[in-house]
Amino acid sequence: MEKQEIRTFGRRHGKKLSARQDHLIRDLLPRIAPGNAADILEIGFGAGEHVRELALHHPDKIIIGAEPFMNGVASLLSAITDAATDTVRDEYKNIRIYPDDVRLLLKNHTYQFDQIWILHPDPWPKARHEKRRLLQAEFIQMLSVHLAPRGRIIIGTDHWDYFDWIVDQIKNTSMRMESADFETIQTRYCRKNMAGTPAVKYLILSRDS
Repeated sequence: MEKQEIRTFGRRHGKKLSARQDHLIRDLLPRIAPGNAADILEIGFGAGEHVRELALHHPDKIIIGAEPFMNGVASLLSAITDAATDTVRDEYKNIRIYPDDVRLLLKNHTYQFDQIWILHPDPWPKARHEKRRLLQAEFIQMLSVHLAPRGRIIIGTDHWDYFDWIVDQIKNTSMRMESADFETIQTRYCRKNMAGTPAVKYLILSRDS
């Protein structure tokens, strides 16, 4: 019997979506689903601010944003489309959206990403919820299979206990890690800073071979 994946995210739905957002999810979202090739992946994109930045800075790359929270998906769809026509604006036509658990996407494709971004994953701070944390060693190892030879995984969190826990998980993988001195990447979740720490900590991971 196949092992059931532990759910690593919270709610799928939040407040009621607007009529336009409902329309975008129903009619546009299926048309910008991921294909069989992509260059950059962001996992858990929140409201999509950083996905849009990636698209603008890498216009020749296909960007996949994976996010199971439908209100976040709706926010990104609203931001990348022209309000008058509900069509994707030219500068964002390289964005693809996957509105579900990214593990399902990775298991069914052989992507080789130049970059994989994971910013502010849910820290699940209560001890009884630790098993729900996304960045378990097993998941990090799964991501390593989907890295191009010079690819990088970039992780950022303002929850310092979670950061230390991630470092311990990486020690049980084939990945090599280095600290990253980034300027803080501004997203809605970064601005909330629910952990109340002085700064975001970042890591860069690459394959040993």
